Amino acid sequence: MSAQELIGVADALRFESPEPDHRIAYGSHPLQFGNLRLPAGDGPHPVVALVHGGCWLSMFDLTYMGQAEQAMADAGFAVWSIEYRRVGDEGGGWPATYLDVGSGFDHLRELSGLHDLDLTRVVAAGHSAGGALALWAAARDKIDSSSELYVDDPVSVQAVFALAPAADLEGLDIGGTCGNVVGRLMGGSSAENPDRYAAASPMQLAPVGVPQTLLIGGLDTAWGPPGRAYYNRAITAGDSGVRVVDLPESGHFEMVVPTTSTWPLVIAALEDTFAGLESGD
Repeated sequence: MSAQELIGVADALRFESPEPDHRIAYGSHPLQFGNLRLPAGDGPHPVVALVHGGCWLSMFDLTYMGQAEQAMADAGFAVWSIEYRRVGDEGGGWPATYLDVGSGFDHLRELSGLHDLDLTRVVAAGHSAGGALALWAAARDKIDSSSELYVDDPVSVQAVFALAPAADLEGLDIGGTCGNVVGRLMGGSSAENPDRYAAASPMQLAPVGVPQTLLIGGLDTAWGPPGRAYYNRAITAGDSGVRVVDLPESGHFEMVVPTTSTWPLVIAALEDTFAGLESGD
């Protein structure tokens, strides 16, 4: 596959999303909702708690992930795909973006009884900026009680499945990525707001302490490096349960499109992630 054939941002914005089984509010703001897709058969169902990406910007919503959501549900997983306020939305950015995602995860407690979800098998998953947020969601119990992001007893996450995770917030801020979106998200640099980055950046929250699968596209020259930077940081911090799955034919979006040659590798890695929970690996 050549670079010219890769799925780009304009293509992703045109993706059509199949209707979810349920669209459920987890808060009172119009953007505090999620798509719930359920697999066939009886529960209790293992759960993929999914966070979309798009540079934390309001121009991207969860629509582009709809086909991936449904494919994951068809593979046997309940999928709870979270919308949240982003940079450019009223009230988006610090701290609302993080608080929304956290509230979305915690809403699984209410959903579990209604839809027979197994909260002992919850994998936090996300693409790009959503991958960073998935890593953050798995590490919420490490956040200091003085932080605006602190909550008592966040829902437990047993593993992370991060697709092209934009997890190096500090590096992305230095590079001015996506119109300096990290600085806009966080209200400044890590030097200006060290406490915020300490509570939000996967680079500083490592080691997360749960199994983590990082999927990196071999043709994703823009977003592969932040994922690998996080991997190196996690290993250095002592996170022995983190692994990289290389996707040689994927750019940034091929990994979330079920019709690509990359998707079978993605779904196999997701199945391996849940199998690891069953075996205790």
